[in-house]
Amino acid sequence: MAETAGYNIDLPPAMIEGATAIADWTLVWPVALPLFGAAVLLMARKHPHVQAPLALAVIAAVIASCVTLMLRIADTGPVAMTMGNWLPPFGISFTADMLSALFAVTSSVLALVVLLFAQSEIEPREVRYGFHQFLLLLLAGINGSFLTGDLFNLYVWFEVMLIASFGLLVIGGRRIQLDGAVKYGFLNFIGTTIFLMAVGLLYGTLGTLNMADIAVNASRADPTTLTAIAALFLLGFGIKAAAFPVNAWLPASYHTPDPAVSALFAGLLTKVGVYALIRVLVALLPAMRIELDMVIAILAIGTLLLAPLGALAETNLRRALGFIVIGGIGAMFAGIAMSVTTSSGNALAGEGGGIGGAAVYAVHSMMTMTAFYLTAGLVERMTGTTDTRYMGGLYGANAPVSILFIVLAFSASGLPPFLGFWPKLTLVRAGLDAAEYWLVAALLVNAFLTTIACARLWSHIFWRNGREADQTEQPNDRLKPLSARALRWGLAPTIVLVLAIVGLGLWPSALIEYGRLAGVGITAPDAYIEAVGLAGGAQ
Repeated sequence: MAETAGYNIDLPPAMIEGATAIADWTLVWPVALPLFGAAVLLMARKHPHVQAPLALAVIAAVIASCVTLMLRIADTGPVAMTMGNWLPPFGISFTADMLSALFAVTSSVLALVVLLFAQSEIEPREVRYGFHQFLLLLLAGINGSFLTGDLFNLYVWFEVMLIASFGLLVIGGRRIQLDGAVKYGFLNFIGTTIFLMAVGLLYGTLGTLNMADIAVNASRADPTTLTAIAALFLLGFGIKAAAFPVNAWLPASYHTPDPAVSALFAGLLTKVGVYALIRVLVALLPAMRIELDMVIAILAIGTLLLAPLGALAETNLRRALGFIVIGGIGAMFAGIAMSVTTSSGNALAGEGGGIGGAAVYAVHSMMTMTAFYLTAGLVERMTGTTDTRYMGGLYGANAPVSILFIVLAFSASGLPPFLGFWPKLTLVRAGLDAAEYWLVAALLVNAFLTTIACARLWSHIFWRNGREADQTEQPNDRLKPLSARALRWGLAPTIVLVLAIVGLGLWPSALIEYGRLAGVGITAPDAYIEAVGLAGGAQ
């Protein structure tokens, strides 16, 4: 037991002595490796042929680190490391529990799939302008956001992620990309500013930004002040997550870059906002979350109902998919809004409550929407257009792509036995146990409307013979077959990802268990606090 500045800090002897076990370094490799890899690729920018192989090797190493970290957490509980031999809460801590490790594994795997797909469409000038460096920098920002144990450090990783996403968004140099970047950047800058304001106010109130320390000391602060700060966090992270009513930037920007970049954004970026909201409102400020439950529920219901209606009204394929992404955010917000107690008062913490369902739903959404955008990229390549009114006849021209699309449509809608069914079932069960009947109804209506929206897209693109109006029954003479490069680097990785989605849908028990552990770790963060060494709290 070490005592520093009024804190009882119960640290492992190795941490006090300054020694760090080799196994503990798996906590920082998911961030350090992509940062180092991006620097190496920048130095090798005059050798474009080595960019993709080196980036693939780096991401493969990141995946190995993340998987090792997740298995260790499943076995022994949360892991923490405080930098510079400073005792917590004064040093910058990296801390991982099951939620952060699960998200980091999923993000890294999807980054690898997107990188492979990008080789089917990337142009030499995009390689020269730093596509692979930006991709690794983005992965570092995402994993840093998941693994940091300090709120200001979370802001720093948000900024790293934002800078890298700007580079990827405009790297093609097309006018539509610049238009999308302005809309994307404006709203995200507002969200980041609100987040930073909330961080400053929280530091002024509690005198700490270490997440474990906040969880220990939040109950000692004025609840009215903390509720106002929590509302700022809700607004800032709501913008980042593209929740209703601050979601207009997503469908206005995610369709503008190349399909590989769109897939990466749709699968990963909004989930970082959801993760941050779960971490702050549920684990750090749970009493404030209860005060804001009604607001979160209203945001969830609005997002769940309005997003698929937006998809129904869209004729641009990737814009329509953007609204489906937003609908998934509504499901995750519903999980955050659900209580961790039943209507009879029995604790649901042992089952993770709605947070466990939100965690599994996030993994499903990350995988499904990434694959959906990649498939949309293949469709646009074969039809030569982004407008679904001028697509048609692809079922006969390319049956494998049509099968990929319909499987992903079923998964996004939450139909059994596909992956999207299980997290929605978990959320519905948690909602019924918590007597959150409006949220349950919104989840079911969202599934129905999303099914209609996806079926409309599939029928227009694949089932209809030709283009809209008088040419509908005529074969589409503008269809082009996929090139050998697109088949090897575009279709093949997409098929592998969809097969993984199908496999997890048929055998979901492991993922559901990891989601349960994630929910338990968030709703009962004692092990997280103990891993940092602050279980004793402040004197």
